[in-house]
Amino acid sequence: MKKIYAIILAAVMLVSLSACGNYDAFDTVYTYDYAIVSFPDGTTQTIELEQWTDYEGEQIQITAKDGTVYLVNSVNCVLVKKSDK
Repeated sequence: MKKIYAIILAAVMLVSLSACGNYDAFDTVYTYDYAIVSFPDGTTQTIELEQWTDYEGEQIQITAKDGTVYLVNSVNCVLVKKSDK
């Protein structure tokens, strides 16, 4: 019985540790530099972020460096972190 559990555990670990492109299993990026927001009139705007907050639903509240606060659906927003390279 212990061999069966060991085999199942090994299989689960093998699948979870396999390469999945650039997918990060443990999301540790919480700091972003700017957001690209799409507005209902079809325009887009790049906003330098001061801070952002996500909610249980699909909403993201973005505070821009100029103090403007945006509440947008996550479908209409891309958060971007510049590379440290």
